[in-house]
Amino acid sequence: MFEEVGLSIDSSDRVVWRLAQENQMILLTANRSMKDEDSLEQVMREENTPNSLPVATIGNADRVLNDSSYREQCVDRLVEIALYTGNYMGARRIFIP
Repeated sequence: MFEEVGLSIDSSDRVVWRLAQENQMILLTANRSMKDEDSLEQVMREENTPNSLPVATIGNADRVLNDSSYREQCVDRLVEIALYTGNYMGARRIFIP
């Protein structure tokens, strides 16, 4: 999958974010922290514009795997974001559900 869009498995968050923006893709992540200059949070702070697509962040990744109700809430929120992407442009990060 990564190779299909020009990524290697060890690509930095900066490279992934830029590629997603260039290809108009919304990133879906688990909750991440700001660890270095190429962390996703740092990249968004530096490079986000009003025309940037948001990053959808699942607040509790373990719960997605083990709680069907929570998983459904996440899916519903993702569908909403996908259908109304224009409302979320420039938002940087959207926590779901």
